[in-house]
Amino acid sequence: MISPHGAAALSPRLVADPDKAAALAAAARSLPQVTLSSAAAANAVMLGAGYFTPLAGYMDLADALSVADDMHTRSGLFWPVPVLNLLPAAAADGIKVGARVALTDPNVAGGPVLAVQEVTAVETVSEAQRAQIAERVFGTLDAGHPGVATFRAQGDVLLAGPIEVLNYSYFQTDFPATFRTAPEIRQAMAAQGWDKVVAFQTRNPMHRAHEELCRMAMDDLETDGLLIHMLLGKLKPGDIPAEVRDAAIRAMVAGYFPANRVMVAGYGFDMLYAGPREALLHALFRQNCGCSHLIVGRDHAGVGDYYGAFDAQAIFDQIPPDALQIKIYRADHTAWSKKLGRVVMMRDAPDHSADDFILLSGTRVRELLSAGTAPPAEFSRPEVAQILMDYYQSLNQSPSNAAGNQS
Repeated sequence: MISPHGAAALSPRLVADPDKAAALAAAARSLPQVTLSSAAAANAVMLGAGYFTPLAGYMDLADALSVADDMHTRSGLFWPVPVLNLLPAAAADGIKVGARVALTDPNVAGGPVLAVQEVTAVETVSEAQRAQIAERVFGTLDAGHPGVATFRAQGDVLLAGPIEVLNYSYFQTDFPATFRTAPEIRQAMAAQGWDKVVAFQTRNPMHRAHEELCRMAMDDLETDGLLIHMLLGKLKPGDIPAEVRDAAIRAMVAGYFPANRVMVAGYGFDMLYAGPREALLHALFRQNCGCSHLIVGRDHAGVGDYYGAFDAQAIFDQIPPDALQIKIYRADHTAWSKKLGRVVMMRDAPDHSADDFILLSGTRVRELLSAGTAPPAEFSRPEVAQILMDYYQSLNQSPSNAAGNQS
């Protein structure tokens, strides 16, 4: 199993000892309270769960700019996306360097303390610097990009410093069978005797093309196992909620994969929609989980038309060869071939025209599911289609749900 990123061992920031956690929680009651943004709360969860190894906390402005511009911290650690705690100026008023602050959770009722931070820097990020970070990370300043909009809404005062994490927000309680930390995934793979493992990142339900892509990767790489690793955090409006995706993916795995070859797990992070930069971050997460490979396909972590179809693969050719130990499995668009009667990568079928494939747009799939009509069996497994039809029909019956908060 490969080593964690930049370290010999994982360094989760969760205070695991119950007595120490209780003492920290008691101390937090007398500390200044700072309400995190959802993005900063997700960063705290990822720090607590070991996915951000070897980081100890939130970056300062110099590291944030270095990561945005050059994809490494000032110390030389490869890192593709700044890890920040940004606040509105009013929320940071009175906080000084050297203080300890209690970071409260915006995603849980009552705002419980999620972590305690030692403040090593309080810095105002200029408008030019905010634009610099956004443009480098997201490749655009367009406010219509959901990641840009979320980043620009967080505030312009940065609190840097290490944190001690008390819990995993809503992820462990809402998804007890799915949420797993990086150490837990490593331990589970070791218990299975897996050494070579390919990971599949998803924020969507998996259709036949995704299923077969995972099989292709397992066969081509001769892996011991597959980690289907789903994002459980916040998404843009209109994306399918995590609990529906979880059910659909588990139905597919139970029906169509050997039980001893696939692990289904989830992690507590909000989607950035940062395309190539986020693909690098996804690879880093999976290296910390112990995976040897990550599937990177067409428009990985993308949104709209902001990125080229294979920009997320190309960026791995632009980083130093020793930046990451994990390797990527480069996938093309996959679809059912009417000629061959199976799912293929389009690049492997040069004699096919578009009419030789079963191709459905996301809009068309949503129309079918909303109408209670299953997509063709070549596109989606019936068990998966039924779960998605039930979800979309529930939206039709209760329109207010469609505008609700996506998780």
